[in-house]
Amino acid sequence: MKIAIVGYGKMGRMIERVAASRGHEVVARFDIDNNPNGEGLTGENLEGVDVAIEFSTPETVVENLRRLIGLRIPAVVGTTGWYARLDEVKQLAADHNSPLVFSSNFSIGMNLFFRIVREASALFARHDQYDPFLFEAHHKFKKDAPSGSALVIAKLMRESYGERAPEAVALRAGHIPGTHEVGFDSEADTITLTHTARSREGFAAGAVLAAEKIVNKQSVYEFSELLFS
Repeated sequence: MKIAIVGYGKMGRMIERVAASRGHEVVARFDIDNNPNGEGLTGENLEGVDVAIEFSTPETVVENLRRLIGLRIPAVVGTTGWYARLDEVKQLAADHNSPLVFSSNFSIGMNLFFRIVREASALFARHDQYDPFLFEAHHKFKKDAPSGSALVIAKLMRESYGERAPEAVALRAGHIPGTHEVGFDSEADTITLTHTARSREGFAAGAVLAAEKIVNKQSVYEFSELLFS
C-alpha cells in the first residue's frame, strides 16, 4: 500500500519503519510544519495514497479527519482525547461513505487485555466481597488523562459492575511506560491484571495491521471489530 502518515513524530516514525518491514511505502508525511489546521491534506498532496494513519493531537485530529473523509481516503486514527466528537466524525464518514478505523489503543496485546478484563469483571461482579479498581500510569509527555485505554476499560467494567465500576486513577510522571492495572480486592486476597507497553512498536504494528484491513471496506470500525472478525 501507499501510506500517508498524519502526525510525523516518534509514533509516526515507528509506523513508517513497521510499514516498510511489511512491504508498504510511506509516500506522504504531515506534521505541524506542513499541515497547520489540516491545510496540507489536499487532493494534490494525497494523490495516489491508499490509506492515511493519523497520530496527531486531540486539538488537530478532528480537522485532519474532516479533510481525509472529504477526500474519501481510508483513515486509521490512533489519536486519543477527542471521543466527545466521535459521533460527529462517524456521521461525517457515513455521509461520505469513507472508511475509518479508530481505537484508544492499537496494541494487539492491549486489545486482548480488554477482552480478559471484560471476562474477569463479569466473574468478579457476582461476588460482592470483591471491590474493583483501575489504575493507569504514563510518562509526563502524554497529554490526555485518564488515557483512552483506561476509559475503554472503565466502560467494559461498567457492563458488569454498573454503578460499582471504578473510575480510573491516572498518574503522569517521568518516563513511565504505558501501564494499565485492573484489580479486584477483598479482605481475603487481591487479584490484579496488568498490561505494560515496552515500546511504541506494538501500537505501530497494530495501526499498520488496521490499515491493511480497512482498505476496500465501507464503514467505521473500532479496531477490535477488525482484529477479532
